[in-house]
Amino acid sequence: MKMHSYWLDTATPSGDYTAAPLPKRVDLLVVGAGFTGLSTALHAARSGMSVAVVEARTVLWGASGRNGGMATNGLGTGFRTAIARYGEQRAKQYIDAYGDAVDLVEQLVREHDLDVDFERKGKIILAAKESHVPGLRLTHDALRRIAGHRATFLERDRLREEIGSDAFHAAVVEEDSAALHVGKFGHALARLAVEAGATIHEHAEVTGLNRIGRGTVHDVVTARGTVRAQRVVVGTSGYTGKPFGWLQRRVVPVGSFVTVTEPLPADVAHELLPKGRTASNTMNLLHYFRLTPDDRLLFGGRARFALSDPASDRKSGDILVAARNEVFPQLRDVRTDYMWGGLVDISMDRMVHAGERRGLFYSMAYSGHGVQMATYMGRVMAEVVAGKGDANPWRHLKNPAVPGLLGDPRLHLWAGGTWYGLQDRKG
Repeated sequence: MKMHSYWLDTATPSGDYTAAPLPKRVDLLVVGAGFTGLSTALHAARSGMSVAVVEARTVLWGASGRNGGMATNGLGTGFRTAIARYGEQRAKQYIDAYGDAVDLVEQLVREHDLDVDFERKGKIILAAKESHVPGLRLTHDALRRIAGHRATFLERDRLREEIGSDAFHAAVVEEDSAALHVGKFGHALARLAVEAGATIHEHAEVTGLNRIGRGTVHDVVTARGTVRAQRVVVGTSGYTGKPFGWLQRRVVPVGSFVTVTEPLPADVAHELLPKGRTASNTMNLLHYFRLTPDDRLLFGGRARFALSDPASDRKSGDILVAARNEVFPQLRDVRTDYMWGGLVDISMDRMVHAGERRGLFYSMAYSGHGVQMATYMGRVMAEVVAGKGDANPWRHLKNPAVPGLLGDPRLHLWAGGTWYGLQDRKG
């Protein structure tokens, strides 16, 4: 069994980004070579800026290469929660941004004929408990009435049309979500960014940041040299650390873990998810699953609120395999080929936060919905640094610090896991 990402293991790297020297000056320096950084670099370079991307590890090393490969059109905080918090009009604007984000991913795939296994077959939201059914029905009604989504509510007796399991009590099917091979897609973004004129520099961790005057110019100190940048965009999400302390205090890094089976016979794969949709359940500590392009079952979730390391990934992976076998008993004898973990970044309100503070631009806090939104926000941030601040749909949201986050993040993970676990047991 391989203890690393299936997506990165089955994608061809787009290039060698370890040797090219850092430029001395650029119009835009992007920190982080995940979807946010690569998309920002692509769109900014296309607009005529000189752009460099610096990455502490390697392209897609973080959350962008470690997720479930789903590009969905739902809010991280939940649509009904957003309505209660912001009102119907603003909540619709926010969820519309997710639809626009999926559209952008599809546009990039079609425009450049990208071989990234993109499929827009929709998603299933599954009621994990009978007590969740009324709330799911309300969500379905809100998605149709307010958001205008193509959504269908399925009673329990119809679930076999969508999933080869009797573990759930009802479902909502949304037609417009997508899935793709995120390793292939991320390396395609990197290649397109370089073709547009950007440079990418791996093993170039940012160790210092010196603002010049009161504007947006910074001297950015990295492990491979110093760059003077007219503007800096930070897109490091759950891997945000020093010297970006203000941003680090506004996200909780949460471990998300994933398993992937051996390739399944075609008839078994079809039995599990007959229409090839992505799926997730209604728990706070949720599970999500989908078929990969080669008919494996990917099954992931917040198995444990822990940071990612080899021992933690194995423990969490074993918990996920047990959960997978409860949902799909027909997979009890199926081999697991991959287990891995990574960090997603969750904000206090589970909303995206992006903008500028003291001359530093940023976009992060995707709360587990980053495939499409990070790609979309890359385009947005390229517009924002060019002076089009109204392009940012999240610009009016307050971005408070997480109380006490100066302490050990493991305590926050434990507290969050305990809280959400209690809510799941009560619900």
